Amino acid sequence: MSELIAPGTVWLVGSGPGDPDLLTRKAEKLICAASIVFYDALVGSGILDLIPAATNRVAVGKRSGRHSKDQRTINQMLVHAAKSGERVVRLKGGDPSIFGRATEEMEILTTHDIMFQICPGITAASAAAASASKSLTLRGLARKLIFVTAHAKSDEPLDLDWQNLAEPDATLAIYMGKSSAAIVSRNLIGAGMAKDTPVLLVENASLDNERIIHSRIDLLPLTAKTALGNGPAIMLIGSAMARDHNKSLHRQSKIAEAL
Repeated sequence: MSELIAPGTVWLVGSGPGDPDLLTRKAEKLICAASIVFYDALVGSGILDLIPAATNRVAVGKRSGRHSKDQRTINQMLVHAAKSGERVVRLKGGDPSIFGRATEEMEILTTHDIMFQICPGITAASAAAASASKSLTLRGLARKLIFVTAHAKSDEPLDLDWQNLAEPDATLAIYMGKSSAAIVSRNLIGAGMAKDTPVLLVENASLDNERIIHSRIDLLPLTAKTALGNGPAIMLIGSAMARDHNKSLHRQSKIAEAL
């Protein structure tokens, strides 16, 4: 198994939304082949259980401003491990290429002539839509799918192209937006989005403690504040998220109505 990762090389591996059953077969093989795994806070416990007991595991997670390691330190750790001949897996929640800061890590590895590869993972937007039995796109209503992060540094404003994001024929997948719900709501409505535009919030997508909440854009600040807990949440906004497009068979006990 270890031949999948040559000594001194790094794999950036997507762990998906958290459910081990949604991990790709390749990702599982890479996890089992590594001699050291650097993992983020959003990597599910069921996935961490797949790491062999003999494998060195290092937590480098970042959650809502509580940083185990800053990005520069993580970069240095990856370089040191690779140069020491380790078979390195950098395990990230979701997909490494979607708001995973993979570029920064790839750039530092390239600078040090360290070989790396990427193993994609299921991103939170896909998992959230699947849990709610929704399609992210919908013929005639949602012709575009836009991924955006609503996370900004504490000393910087959330500077997004609100006019483009408010287009009626798009589905917005907003990552890391729980604390910015009021800003998102106010700016999208200000850019012309209808106040009754459907919003689907999914917390802990794919996990046993998953919560699915229906709301609308004008009620988003109240919904995010009162209905969401401490888990990671994603917002799906647009006509495709309306409740009456299908007769869902998903677990009704996990759905809360905010209307």
